[in-house]
Amino acid sequence: MNDAITISTAVRAGNVSAVDVTKAALGRIAARNHLFNCFTTITAEAALADAARIDREIAQGKNPGMLAGVPFAVKNLFDIAGLTTLAGSKINADNPAATQDATAVAKLKQAGAILLGALNMDEYAYGFVTENSHYGATRNPHDLLRVAGGSSGGSAAAVAGGLVPLTLGSDTNGSIRVPAALCGVFGFKPTYGRLSRAGVALFSSSLDHIGGFARSVQDIATMFDVLQGKDDRDPVCTQRPPEFVLPQLHQDISAIKIALAFAQRSEGKSAKGIATDYFAKGAELEALAAVQKVADALDVTEYVTIPEAHRARAAAFVITASEGANLHLDKLRKHPEDFDPATRDRFLAGALIPSSWYLQAQRFRRWYRDRVREVFQNVDVIIAPTTPISAPLIGEQTMILDGEEILIRPHLGLFTQPLSFIGLPVLSVPIQIPNALPLGVQLIAAPYNEALILRVAAALEAKGIVSAPVIFNG
Repeated sequence: MNDAITISTAVRAGNVSAVDVTKAALGRIAARNHLFNCFTTITAEAALADAARIDREIAQGKNPGMLAGVPFAVKNLFDIAGLTTLAGSKINADNPAATQDATAVAKLKQAGAILLGALNMDEYAYGFVTENSHYGATRNPHDLLRVAGGSSGGSAAAVAGGLVPLTLGSDTNGSIRVPAALCGVFGFKPTYGRLSRAGVALFSSSLDHIGGFARSVQDIATMFDVLQGKDDRDPVCTQRPPEFVLPQLHQDISAIKIALAFAQRSEGKSAKGIATDYFAKGAELEALAAVQKVADALDVTEYVTIPEAHRARAAAFVITASEGANLHLDKLRKHPEDFDPATRDRFLAGALIPSSWYLQAQRFRRWYRDRVREVFQNVDVIIAPTTPISAPLIGEQTMILDGEEILIRPHLGLFTQPLSFIGLPVLSVPIQIPNALPLGVQLIAAPYNEALILRVAAALEAKGIVSAPVIFNG
């Protein structure tokens, strides 16, 4: 039983106990986590106690919830009652334990899911590789010599490696979608403010989202439905009522208008012919082929241009660095030696950004949001690559893109940053490539149109175009 819905159905029917499911998951973690380095904390005792409670509720005829007995884990910036929230840092290790669960953790527990622990990440969520100098690098289950992506690398690898079927992560500039693509799983970032961030250690408040990872569209949709709802603990959490996706997941998609984010390459047209398209320029041919595979399966021939995407990415860098540095200024002054060097240097650079730059980036953000809103007047869903390349080697510093040698860490978010910059809902769907590493394709919609992209993803899954099999390369 590898997916959440199968587990929950079996537990609710009494075909398997939640305790046995939990013990099996803990056994997989014990056998494989040393290979992947996903978990920073394992909450075995509490998990078994929660599982026993679920079994008692079922025996008493009570409804244990949609996710009864489903094991899950969370990026270690989500508060877990009784544990210190590390946020990938050494400095936070001396903080007091959290007194209550983050809202998202509490909601999954209320739905019957069983929390098994906290997962590795880039320090303070500032990175795309999860090569953490304090807690070690998380390794990609497809190839243990390669990165899992970041900053939610532990969350993606735990699902890809079959340790748990569901995980939570956060996404500021691509921190869910990048590791989902590199690890070959589904990674979902809903609209900004759609899900509560209460009890989550923030990185850049005006950009931070939470979301999740799974191996099927139905599992993603189920988790999304469970997590929706206004939360007074999070001031940006939307006032909109929940729109439950599961009942409409398999509806016909023929009326949904879908377009590519770049011009298709026609016969005889070279890669140079589409070099001016932001979402094609700099991508390896394999990444573009993955997008084309999705487009062909959906009979998509139209394309749109997302205007000024390169400037949106630049503005996202300015806002991220400024807000992140401001949040951690006191720690930078008192404990500079305790930061991951790469994180410290980026925060120090962010602290030096003039306020006029930050204000101009926010002005541009408003202009850009309006221009992208105009694009969505004519199209419902846009398809684009998630990352320009597949997973690089751990420790690799540079890559060749568009004939130039550039740094890997920032450029893994090349295609994700212009979308989270204005809070669009995006799902990265996995393309499994025979004898090669997986790649991801982004399905993008206008704000609050999560149902549209999940329906398109479900259609692709039904056709066998996207899938996320358990990978255990050990």
